[in-house]
Amino acid sequence: MTIEIGDPALRAVWGQSEHLPTVLSVAPAFPSHYLDQQALIEAAKRHWIRDEPQRRRLERLFHNTCVEGRHLALPVDELAGLRSFEEANDAYIRCAVELGERAISAALAGAGLDPRDVDHVFFASVTGIATPSIDARIAHRIGLRRDVKRTPIFGLGCVAGAAGIARASDYLRAYPDQTAVLLAVELCSLTIQRGDASVRNLIASALFGDGAAAVALGGSARAGAGPRVLATRSVLFPDSEEMMGWDVTASGFRVVLSAEVPNLVRDRLRGEVDDFLAECDLTLRDVESFVCHPGGPKVLDAMGEALELPRDALSVTWESLARVGNISSVSVLLVLEETMRKRRPRPGSLGLLVGMGPGFCAELVLLGW
Repeated sequence: MTIEIGDPALRAVWGQSEHLPTVLSVAPAFPSHYLDQQALIEAAKRHWIRDEPQRRRLERLFHNTCVEGRHLALPVDELAGLRSFEEANDAYIRCAVELGERAISAALAGAGLDPRDVDHVFFASVTGIATPSIDARIAHRIGLRRDVKRTPIFGLGCVAGAAGIARASDYLRAYPDQTAVLLAVELCSLTIQRGDASVRNLIASALFGDGAAAVALGGSARAGAGPRVLATRSVLFPDSEEMMGWDVTASGFRVVLSAEVPNLVRDRLRGEVDDFLAECDLTLRDVESFVCHPGGPKVLDAMGEALELPRDALSVTWESLARVGNISSVSVLLVLEETMRKRRPRPGSLGLLVGMGPGFCAELVLLGW
């Protein structure tokens, strides 16, 4: 395909694109248990919240998330029956292996690859603990080579989907004849603290869902149908460590979620994006499409304001939030898959993939379509 690019800055960016990594395919995998938001409200009242004022607050918060339904790792009654961190983590390992196997197998099939073609697996998750890690437990089940390289990533939370694409592309720049897979699995429902009726825990229980996604990427030696990864940038905001993350307690992971996150996004994201694009001799006007993590309605509104975007520029992200909620590191990969499959940008155009998470941090990925 011949791509006509008139602007000299865009020609410069695209000039080296044939030597850069490519997204070959993206594949999601979801648990079979799906409930709409009203059914989840009723389940929370039945199993968790008995106080009537708290029930009213719960219902208000659930509706304010703009989420219409979510997948759950376990049926609601079985989820409510978990009595310890150990039981929840055992369920995490069991479900993560099954979902991860499905996601990787589908991504490889979509890219026309065999498991033995994979040279490096990057695995991202923050909703459970496993040693050996989930990627190791999957490797022999799907037929990965004995010498496959593995990089498990824990602690990046919601940003890990974007960061995983960036780190996999870093690897492929060094080894352009190889293939990498990124797997993200998040089972957020297994972390909900049923004894905690705080606003932050209610918001988390209203917003986060379960699922997995895998991305197959190839170095410059492999052509693919997806976008090329043209450039990346990591951002770690100072004095923001307490804004998002986990408190690890005897009962498991207790969510840390500050109401100041939207303000930080509104005040700080634009400057980082402008600096990143300036390094590529570009401005925001050169970017035609956006693949963004659906952190929640207030975060998405703040992102749109910061980047001066019309609401339809983030329509795929808003739709993903409504359909399946925020699935932490998985979500931005779902938005990427949907963009590739149904809303493919114009050939020769530039896109920006954005994720944010604990740290507080952001990951920016410049895509060439």
